[in-house]
Amino acid sequence: MINGKIKIGLSKQEIEEIGSNNFSMLKLSRRDLPYAVACQKSGSTTVAATMICAQLAGIKVFATGGIGGVHREGEITMDVSADLYELAQTDVAVVCAGAKAILDIGRTLEVLETLGVPVVGYQTRQFPAFYYADSGYGVDCVLENPQEVANLLKTKRKLGLKGGILVTQPPPEETALSKNEIEAAIEKALQEAKALGVRGKNITPFLLTKTGEHTVGSSLKCNVSLIKKNAQTAAKLACALVDT
Repeated sequence: MINGKIKIGLSKQEIEEIGSNNFSMLKLSRRDLPYAVACQKSGSTTVAATMICAQLAGIKVFATGGIGGVHREGEITMDVSADLYELAQTDVAVVCAGAKAILDIGRTLEVLETLGVPVVGYQTRQFPAFYYADSGYGVDCVLENPQEVANLLKTKRKLGLKGGILVTQPPPEETALSKNEIEAAIEKALQEAKALGVRGKNITPFLLTKTGEHTVGSSLKCNVSLIKKNAQTAAKLACALVDT
């Protein structure tokens, strides 16, 4: 979103301006889109808001790093990402490396199950945890190629079932981190967030930034590489949807 306009595809100049923080960027989810448009604000979209914008533009699939979900201690804070509810109602497939490792992945998967969102393992039986391949939880089904995923999407729509699907794949092996390493960094970040009183929509960017600091940049390197891998898979899926 730039000056109140939804932008799908940015020019080189716009990317550089955003990277240089020349815009005062907001974090935009479903509830924030009307305000940002009406008041001509600029911001970056969450998975939920990106799904909405994609559907408006007729885009059937997009890639991200990891989805939001139920935060740790979510049973106390009730902090549950709007991403999960958007997946249940908006007809866009999301290709990702699972849920962010800072979350309670077990509860996140329980909510997805309750909402009827299919969780696909793309060439994997394990649900990934963003920075590492195996969260300790499984997926609903394993599909081996873009055509199989495209067929699942089209069948879901033929059955009249609303909502998207989650297509998950592990991060590249060469940049993936060990579970022990990343969990230690996340625990430090969580303690810092509690001490500073960080909560709500600010908690995820805070935790990701602090995790990057505690891993001396290796988590950021993993993030960049998995985004590229997810984008490649999403592009293949988009082509398969056109061909079927």
